[in-house]
Amino acid sequence: MAGLGRYGSVVSTYSQPGTVLTDHMFLVPLDHARPGGEQIEVYAREVVAAGKAGEDLPWLLFLQGGPGFGAQRPVGRETWLHRALDDYRVLLLDQRGTGRSTPVTARSLEGRTPRDQADYLTHFRADSIVLDAELIRRELAGGAPWSVLGQSYGGFCAVSYLSFAPHGVREAFITGGLPSLDATAEDVYRATYPRVAAKNAEHYERYPDDADRARRVARHLADTDVRLPDGAPFTVGAFQSLGRMLGESTGSHILHYLLEDPFDGDSLSDAFLYRVQSELSFAGAPLYALLHEACYAQGTATKWAAQRIRAEFPAFAPAAAVEGTSPPLFTGEMIYPWMVDADPVLRPLRGAAEILADRDDWPVLYDPARLAATEVPAAAAVYYGDMYVDRGFSMRTARAIPGLRPWVTSEYEHDGLRVSGGKVLGRLIAMARGEA
Repeated sequence: MAGLGRYGSVVSTYSQPGTVLTDHMFLVPLDHARPGGEQIEVYAREVVAAGKAGEDLPWLLFLQGGPGFGAQRPVGRETWLHRALDDYRVLLLDQRGTGRSTPVTARSLEGRTPRDQADYLTHFRADSIVLDAELIRRELAGGAPWSVLGQSYGGFCAVSYLSFAPHGVREAFITGGLPSLDATAEDVYRATYPRVAAKNAEHYERYPDDADRARRVARHLADTDVRLPDGAPFTVGAFQSLGRMLGESTGSHILHYLLEDPFDGDSLSDAFLYRVQSELSFAGAPLYALLHEACYAQGTATKWAAQRIRAEFPAFAPAAAVEGTSPPLFTGEMIYPWMVDADPVLRPLRGAAEILADRDDWPVLYDPARLAATEVPAAAAVYYGDMYVDRGFSMRTARAIPGLRPWVTSEYEHDGLRVSGGKVLGRLIAMARGEA
């Protein structure tokens, strides 16, 4: 089909039950400060209700959680799209480096030195994602502002958007993703470990037999050299990191079923190990591991903050999982340096990961003065028991953005946008419009 100009082109258009979808590919600078330099591709999928495909609808840009995950792959009007498509033409953005956009993998970075790899990766944070969105907005929306929906890390990106390009935003909806404007990575993890401990307690209260099962697995791993099917070492620490699922609405149940029958005789079963690998591998999102702590970095080095702060919470130590008297504690959404060494898809990027952890000149991601002055209508769902994003930090940010209305709810976990059947998005739309 015909191109859309310098930065974008229609790749294809097709239909699903109740929707019409159009694939778009855009060429953008790797470094927006050097528009004539290296270029990368950014992919986005347009979704519109079948009966409204020809209408002049307002755009809603969706910013996925992560970092490092492509946008959802929809089937019809599922999840929050059912509500969104009543009012909007939705754009599901595969943020740079994810999904069908130019990939970031050990293979794609092969041939660059660790320093060059690290320099390349610095251009994949929220600030660059916002500038990509602005190029795409001018191409698709003709310069008119559009609505923005940010889930989790996508909410971090939305706050960056309101900081640096508020003229491009008509209204903003944020779900489980109001970040602190000034917290360091150390601050974030000091607040996170106690919340993860609370989620562990809730899990064992729900499934008390899992304590003995988890202890048996931990002791087996402490005494045995166990490898996952991809060759990654399966250690006590790796086992504990399965707890990052505990913040999702069904995560505790999934963990329970994983622990129900992990052994085949005296060894861990093949079925168990394959399921564990699917949970722990970063093959689908290497950027998640490489830039996770950098999401919090503004002028300071992170230096593997999650690993360092973990020492302040000895109940999370692997030794405590093996020898302690309390139920073993699973960790949460933390990235540890041993993960890069262990995972075959990350191991070639170990040098770059170390350079990124030591970098101390990260640009700022938020502008408090601009946020305090913005007139963009905004609403945010703040989940009371959110394991991943601290409620206290979120509410402090909500107070710093006068035009933003927060909705604190205990009805949903972090994935409320996905599991609520459009109710969360519907409420935020009504709040931003002054209807609720």
